[in-house]
Amino acid sequence: QVQFVESGGGLVQPGGSLRLSCAASGFTLEDHYAIGWFRRAPGKEREGVSCIERSGTNYADSVKGRFTISRDKAKNTVYLQMNSLKPEDTAVYYCVSFPFCRNMATISRRDTGWGQGTQVTVSS
Repeated sequence: QVQFVESGGGLVQPGGSLRLSCAASGFTLEDHYAIGWFRRAPGKEREGVSCIERSGTNYADSVKGRFTISRDKAKNTVYLQMNSLKPEDTAVYYCVSFPFCRNMATISRRDTGWGQGTQVTVSS
């Protein structure tokens, strides 16, 4: 059974940093799959944050220059390094695999296939 487990969230002050982890089980994070990080803030729709695939990475405009996505094949894990965090980054963060990063908007709208997520709260 394919499962993604997100971890690394927590409470951090504005300007702080967190590193989220997305560990895959029952699935090998091969280069030909894209892995995306998504988030859902209270009262808002889920949105794509960042994605990594063989051809490279991409980021939502709201996190460019602050977040970095990376992949550790040996650990079968994808990370999201989040720096200069802002209160508007507060959300539950999820990771999932799909064919191409260009499909992020479509993936963000699906209702199933999401894990538990990890809560990120940015507050003073």
